[in-house]
Amino acid sequence: MAEKIRIKDIAKRAGVSVGTVDRVLHDRPNVSKPAREKVEQALKEMNYQPNMYASALAYNKEYTFYLLIPKHESEAYWEEIEEGARKCEDVRRDFHIDVEIHFYERSNEDSFREQANEILEAAPEGVIVVPSSLAVTREFTENLHAKSIPFILLDSYMPDLRPLSFFGQDSFCSGFFAAKMLMMIASKETEIMLMRQTKDGRVVSKQQDNREVGFRHYMHDHFPNVEIIDLDLPLNGTKSEYVKMLEKYFAEHPNTHHCITMTSKAHIVGDFLLKTNRRDVQIMGYDMVEKNARCLREGSISFLIAQHAYMQGYSCVETLFRAIVLKKKVTPVNYMPIELLMKENVDFYRRTQL
Repeated sequence: MAEKIRIKDIAKRAGVSVGTVDRVLHDRPNVSKPAREKVEQALKEMNYQPNMYASALAYNKEYTFYLLIPKHESEAYWEEIEEGARKCEDVRRDFHIDVEIHFYERSNEDSFREQANEILEAAPEGVIVVPSSLAVTREFTENLHAKSIPFILLDSYMPDLRPLSFFGQDSFCSGFFAAKMLMMIASKETEIMLMRQTKDGRVVSKQQDNREVGFRHYMHDHFPNVEIIDLDLPLNGTKSEYVKMLEKYFAEHPNTHHCITMTSKAHIVGDFLLKTNRRDVQIMGYDMVEKNARCLREGSISFLIAQHAYMQGYSCVETLFRAIVLKKKVTPVNYMPIELLMKENVDFYRRTQL
């Protein structure tokens, strides 16, 4: 074990007072340039490695991090994000970390701006952002840069915004992978249903859009003769609306036996298939939320792609903690694993590896 280096040992090597060393170590004022250079040289010669954990605890400062995410229902992907963030807040409670969560309405730029402005007024130490459109997100992140507030992008990667870090899947690769797995069991099909959730006729998530691009890219290259039939369900639709739309779809497309969605809502189709006893149709989707897991166990969902939402929430808060409190370098891009869950392995899945 390396010998502990004391402040008085550094002071002796540098030929300065203990107080001067303490001011240099904590980057405080009132240190002359020659004295600072002597201390820095002594630190280098002694290979001094500060105990950032002890320093942060001793500093006793409070840190507030904000998480800005879309409004959602319970048992959704975003709820897992929240739980992971809260877990990290609890783990780091000795360092006085407080996580505040704000919600905005999907595809509503005014809602995003309103919440973003509240966060800016609060002047937090760090922010985690699930992006809206590029333009409105850029407005927010430019203000964060102007105020020197570090931020992490979650779910959708927009490198031009210059985040401290990013957590999420490689969306294009994820969609490409989903198509490849689906066609292992659907290679003889003539048509595939692509279920999308839309608002005002468009997909509201950049991540889902990129997944679809990856999916279509694979299908174009490897199964160009398979027809992809879109079924757009309204984002805030009711259960009865969904049932009517699904009944109409399958009445008009009796040859559809496999479906896919790029969202965490595969259970919408899965529940319909179970209640109508359609055992000749299966759907593939994303996220190991309980409603999806139940359909997977009962056979109406063939595959789920897990993206470790809980781990993403935890890791975002932990990364802000390491960068801001411990002043450590952090990894700028963090792609989450693309994992395939089936009926046979879903009960062994662990939402966190922390």
